[in-house]
Amino acid sequence: MTDRQLPPAEGIVPERPDLGGGAATPSFRLPEDASDGLPGRPGPLTIGPRTFDWGHRTYVMGVINVTPDSFSGDGLLAAAAGAGPVPAAVARARRMVDEGADLLDVGGASSRPGHAGVPEADEIGRVVPVIAALAAAMPDVPLSIDTTSPAVAAAALDAGAHLLNDVWGVAEDSAMVRLAAARRAPIVLMHNRAEARYRNLVPEVIGDLQRALDRAQDAGVAWGDLLVDPGFGFGKTPEHNLALMGDLAAFRVLGRPILLGTSRKSTLGRLLDLPPDQRVEATAATTALGIAAGVDMVRVHDVRENVRTARIADAILRGWRPAGWTGGGTR
Repeated sequence: MTDRQLPPAEGIVPERPDLGGGAATPSFRLPEDASDGLPGRPGPLTIGPRTFDWGHRTYVMGVINVTPDSFSGDGLLAAAAGAGPVPAAVARARRMVDEGADLLDVGGASSRPGHAGVPEADEIGRVVPVIAALAAAMPDVPLSIDTTSPAVAAAALDAGAHLLNDVWGVAEDSAMVRLAAARRAPIVLMHNRAEARYRNLVPEVIGDLQRALDRAQDAGVAWGDLLVDPGFGFGKTPEHNLALMGDLAAFRVLGRPILLGTSRKSTLGRLLDLPPDQRVEATAATTALGIAAGVDMVRVHDVRENVRTARIADAILRGWRPAGWTGGGTR
């Protein structure tokens, strides 16, 4: 038998001294200070008062926009000028939690294309009273702050937020991840680009996110405190967004929980020629497809509809069952 021939199926000799055996070709060993580089399934993550056990069911993040110019038409500064945004935010948050939201994401500056910039002091003035009120009214609900400003993020954490959600998570500036490390706060790193310029869309988005994960770990953020968001609608054309949805499963290679934010986005409106408040079914379709691809959390404006969509998808794909389920019946 030559060294290129396989031994017979039975009676395989574990080592061949005449050929040097398995040790004939040296292999690499891990350096003493290196991890194995094989992240596997993300472990549970505690965000404020709750622990999120990834892979068993999909978690739903409800959106609380404290803005006058939200693309989705739900900005509380525009909708609640009479009573003020804080009572309106608490009322909306209670409804979302009653409908099944697992956590709430509060933002005080629009990220839609062409939006006007908001001074940090104004953004803080919008989000901090709302977060403080939500933390007092619903202490068992995790709160996220949607901002690109470390100063706003720090003020939000002081007011009771538990999670940082950075739509420029792939930026070279490491100030936000340094804050996350210093405060031991979990952080969502979202993909974004100033221009929709790509040679190979999905590998580039994954590569950008991997570099962001590396920067965050270099800054001191624990691996288990990191989540990723492919950035549907951010720095991408409608065709890019559809291609991204078709290849969502590829993002599991990053080994981190995946947050998907497609809710009421313009790509859905363009496909159906519908305004933001009529894109519920389109959003629910992306929720179901995202769950099939392995996403762990969806960020939505319409909680009830997307929770129901997620539960059915989870029952089929992840084995989720409601409390008291018996599985009986004939239909």
